[in-house]
Amino acid sequence: MSRSKAVDVLIGGAQVLGVMLAAPVLRVRYNRWGATDAEAEAPMPGDELVTAPRLGYTRAITVAAPPEQVWPWLVQMGQGRGGLYSFDGLENLVGCDIHSADRILAHCQQLAVGDLIRLGPSGYPCFRVDQVDSVAALVLVGADPRPPHFAAGPDSSTGIATWQWQLQPTADGRGTRLLTRQRLSYPPTKGTSVMWHVVEPVGFVMERQMLLGIKQRVERNQHRGAS
Repeated sequence: MSRSKAVDVLIGGAQVLGVMLAAPVLRVRYNRWGATDAEAEAPMPGDELVTAPRLGYTRAITVAAPPEQVWPWLVQMGQGRGGLYSFDGLENLVGCDIHSADRILAHCQQLAVGDLIRLGPSGYPCFRVDQVDSVAALVLVGADPRPPHFAAGPDSSTGIATWQWQLQPTADGRGTRLLTRQRLSYPPTKGTSVMWHVVEPVGFVMERQMLLGIKQRVERNQHRGAS
């Protein structure tokens, strides 16, 4: 294991453990990490796909670059594409085979409704693109890990999950508020509920790092372009 991957495992693992232990106290806070009350309560593209979520969150971060400079990093995300910009070493401990890019990949800049976004190799969780509004919003919906990877519908017996992204220019037009939201519905069984409440804090740690990873990449590349 390389030094960078080992650091990912140590830092990411420690954060996961800490958040899981503190989840009963911190749950409300990490489900609104970075987001204002207004942002958490405002509608986002894709909300209509899960009308009565059992779990959900809204998170946000400010990126010091306009939306058109943030969008290319978002549109290329996924396993086998630009990666997830999070703790790659931790994800790869469970076989996700994620390799996050530090540059914009020209061959991953086309994304259309129906395209598959993977979180790992075949058999791992994945999403279908439901909506693409270039430089403004991207909506993904959970898909069957098994081929042909049908997207879940509102009446799916196994539940439905969205992964929603929105880019809003800041008031001065120089920055971006990058928001992400998940709305999740699942069968009302005790085992399923426990599973998702365990997954939730792990997901927070990985997604928080993803938001930070996107911010760092955008701003670093912007500075390189200006130099």
